[in-house]
Amino acid sequence: MKKFLIFIFITILVGSIEINAQLFPTLGGQRAGISTAQFLKLGVGGRATSMADAFIAVADDASALFWNPAGLVHSAQNEIIFSHNQWVADINHEFVGVSYKISTNDAIGFSLTSLHMDDMPVTTEVLPRGTGEYFSYGDVAFAVTYSRKMTEQFSFGASVRYIEETLDKLKMRGMMIDLGTLYWTGLGTSRFAVAITNFGNELAPDGEVVLYGGRKKSDWQSFSPPTMFRIGFAFEPIMDDINRVTASLQLNHPNDNSENVSFGAEYAWKNLLMLRGGYKLNVDEQNFTFGAGVRLPLGIAVVTVDYGFANFERLGSAHRFSIIFGMY
Repeated sequence: MKKFLIFIFITILVGSIEINAQLFPTLGGQRAGISTAQFLKLGVGGRATSMADAFIAVADDASALFWNPAGLVHSAQNEIIFSHNQWVADINHEFVGVSYKISTNDAIGFSLTSLHMDDMPVTTEVLPRGTGEYFSYGDVAFAVTYSRKMTEQFSFGASVRYIEETLDKLKMRGMMIDLGTLYWTGLGTSRFAVAITNFGNELAPDGEVVLYGGRKKSDWQSFSPPTMFRIGFAFEPIMDDINRVTASLQLNHPNDNSENVSFGAEYAWKNLLMLRGGYKLNVDEQNFTFGAGVRLPLGIAVVTVDYGFANFERLGSAHRFSIIFGMY
C-alpha cells in the first residue's frame, strides 16, 4: 500500500513539473496586479512556511484557521496560535487564532490578522525628499470559522472574514469567505483537500485626498480580492511509534497570477522534533523553504514551537515564527 501511494505521489509530482515547464509560463501572467488586499495571501505558521505552503491537506491544528477550515475539526485539542512573519522590506505580519472543540465532530475558531510597518515620509513632485510629514499603512482582518466532520472520511469548514486596509486617509473595508473540504481516501493515510479562500465582492477605498496644486480626489477604482483556489494531496509513506514522514503536493490557482505548484515534506521523531523542507514551482521570486519544530508536552498543555525560512531570489528572505498552545 505504501509503495502504491509513493508511486502515485511521484507520478503527480513529475506531472506537475512537466506542467510547470510546458504550460504555466503561458497561463495567468497577464493577471498580475489585478487584486487588492495582498496581505491576505501571506501564509501563517512556521510549519506551513517550511513546507512551501503545501499545507491544505496537512493542516490539523489551529493554523487551519488560515489554510483550510475543514482541517480545524481534526485538531486533537483546543489551541491558541501566535504567528509572526518577518516579511521582506521591513514588513511585519502577525496572526492570532483560537480553536475550540465543541464536540468530537464540531469545532469553531476565531482569528485576527495584522500587517504593519513603520510610518513613511510624504513626498511631492517638488519635495521628493519629503515634506516633513509621515503617513501610515496597515491591514487588519478578523474571521470566524466553523468546521464539521460530516463522516469519518469527510470534513467541511467555512470562515467569514472582515478586512480593513488603511492607507493614510483612505480606508477600504469588505467581507470575504473561505470554504474548505478534506477527504480521507481510505488508502493508508492519503487524503485530498480543496480550499477556496478570500472569495467576495470587489473592494474600493473610501476617503478623499488633496493632490499637489490643491486638487482633490475621492473617486477610486475597485478591485477584486485575492481569491485563491487550491487542491492538495498528502500522505505518510512512513509512520510508526518513532518515525513519521509526511509528503504533500499542492496545486494553486490564484486569480491574480500564474498557476503554480508547491510540495513539501516533514519528518517527525517521536512527534517531538520535526524537520521540514519544500519547494515552489513557477512562483515569482520564491523557490526553496526549510524549517524545524519542537513539541513540548507540559502537563495540562502541549506547546509547539515552529520556525520556517523562505528564500527569495532577489528580495532576500523571510522568517516565520509560530507557537501553538494546546490544552486538553
